[in-house]
Amino acid sequence: MSKEAEMKEVELNELEQEKQSMNTDSEKNGCVKVKVPEEKEVKFTGLTKEELMRVAGTTGWVRTRWVLLVLFWLGWVGMLAGAVVIIVQAPRCKPIPEMHWWNEGPLYQIADVNSFSEDIKGIENKLDSLNQLKVKGLILGPIHTVQANQMSTLNLEEIDPSLGTEEDLDNLLERAHKKGISIVLELTPNYKGNAAWFSNIPDASIFTKLTAACAYWLQKGVDGFLFSDMSQVVSTDTWQSIQNAVHSNTREGTKKSALIGSVTKQPADNVSVLLEGSNVDLLLNRLPGKLSGIQVAKDMTKLYSNHSSLAWTLSKKDSDLPTRLYHMLLFTLPGTPVFISGDEVGLKERESLNGIWDLENPAEENNETAKTIRAERSAVRSFFKALSDLRGKERALLHGEYTSLHNSISSFAFLRLWDQSERFITALNWGNSPVLMTLTNSDLPAEARVRLSTDTEKLAVDSMVPLDKLQLEAKQAVLLSYPYAG
Repeated sequence: MSKEAEMKEVELNELEQEKQSMNTDSEKNGCVKVKVPEEKEVKFTGLTKEELMRVAGTTGWVRTRWVLLVLFWLGWVGMLAGAVVIIVQAPRCKPIPEMHWWNEGPLYQIADVNSFSEDIKGIENKLDSLNQLKVKGLILGPIHTVQANQMSTLNLEEIDPSLGTEEDLDNLLERAHKKGISIVLELTPNYKGNAAWFSNIPDASIFTKLTAACAYWLQKGVDGFLFSDMSQVVSTDTWQSIQNAVHSNTREGTKKSALIGSVTKQPADNVSVLLEGSNVDLLLNRLPGKLSGIQVAKDMTKLYSNHSSLAWTLSKKDSDLPTRLYHMLLFTLPGTPVFISGDEVGLKERESLNGIWDLENPAEENNETAKTIRAERSAVRSFFKALSDLRGKERALLHGEYTSLHNSISSFAFLRLWDQSERFITALNWGNSPVLMTLTNSDLPAEARVRLSTDTEKLAVDSMVPLDKLQLEAKQAVLLSYPYAG
């Protein structure tokens, strides 16, 4: 074969190969297989113990550890020193004075059991309502048997059958104690007669009976006793026997039994003497119906040092003081407020108690006058409850210091403060004309916040009022507060 022929054969072979399909059984046209090597999992093993020890022993790491250790202890000592400085420089908290159950809330006096609930058993049904008002004690009676002005008929250990039985009293005591309400019996001997003690000079036999009665009722669970007209008996030689009977019979580990006396129309100097000489736990003073702000301010200034042994109530006879106003006065004065049954809804003397127990769930009334009275009594009760709640929470109102800020014949304002707690100002105007008060004291700010008011339209709750020009309308009262400034 010639050389030219061989060249053509080679070209034809190459052409044949180009015409052949690139597809095969295992591969498709345009696909290229590329093998990627699999990544191996990398494990961090860190330094071995030997390597770590070699590194840790180098000069650089030793110095670093010492620097960090020194910084740690310097920081710790610095924080300790700072805490000590804060504790040393911080103002000391004033120690809380000794408190007893009669200092912690209002007392409620039920003098006439028949008009209050018909009998002792009926009082049980009223305990829930009284508990809502944060009442801490009931002053009950007198309930013992005696004929008016007949000392020979006196039996202090027997309950008047028209009021109930001893079992009724036991049940009342049990249920009241479960609710945290204490029961005080009034043991004024001749409560139905002309003179509380039968005569101006009480017979020694009365004290013998009183001593035995105190021991008897304390064993039954009674929490204290009230005696009227203390000025007649405090100077007698046998009064000490009553003190011993009440206080020595207090069982260990139980709350203290209360010895309470009451006085009427006594000047502050006489009240102070009675407080010192009688050693009563609480002396109940009855404020006159016709108040004088000047006289109240003077009396409080004289009696303030004994305020933990003072109790206040109001004579509703001939009183023209608005109900909410005297609620605010009694709840915020230093001492224990004592309310007479019906005070919480603003009942006047000799007004019936009927219908005051269902104020929160009233029945349908067709009489518009009855509806109006019910609504007003509900509002008064709510105001009473708000004051009672506030007094129980605020230390300034419980046992705070007292400072008079303003007084006149028909107006009165004072400050209550305690240590670093919130401060309270009570301002009252029971006159028939507006009054402008200028309240000044080193502790007072420029303005204070309204907490409670008898007229929420003109003195809205939580509004701020100036203290240098505090305007009170006729028959208006307001309770203000401001924070401790440091």
